[in-house]
Amino acid sequence: MTDHAAQDPTITVRPARTDDLPGLVASSTGLFAEDAGTRDPSVDADWPREHAAESFSVALADPARLVLAVECAGAVVGHLTGSLAEPTAMRPVRAATLLSVYVRPAHRSSGAGARLVEAFVRWAAERGAVHAEVSAYAVNSDAIRFYERAGFAPQTVTLRLGL
Repeated sequence: MTDHAAQDPTITVRPARTDDLPGLVASSTGLFAEDAGTRDPSVDADWPREHAAESFSVALADPARLVLAVECAGAVVGHLTGSLAEPTAMRPVRAATLLSVYVRPAHRSSGAGARLVEAFVRWAAERGAVHAEVSAYAVNSDAIRFYERAGFAPQTVTLRLGL
């Protein structure tokens, strides 16, 4: 998969480090403000400010989790997190889930998003995952198109009834 624009050589996609935590929190805050915070009233849009540093710290120490950073001029301008699920009796295959991905708007034509997803898919395959999955809000047509360009296809639909 490749973004429509050429890859920006000033952008680096790499494994995140603990010294990236402030940038990862800022990236997660951007994601929540743009996506869940505007599309799902049941999500606490302030969650990243209060909990993301701890969540990223735990993920960085977990071999079943992937945390990638997008770096430009020494600053974190995006991230991706993913996880592996081990086989169960009901689903006897290892699966990978892309949990979150975000690139700051100013860097979205750089190819960084495509590079993040490519790295995630490679990581999942190297660890024996049979498939990779990601969820997106149904109204987020840009995200759905982005994931479809990466080769993801609809598998399930979640329906919600407000009470």
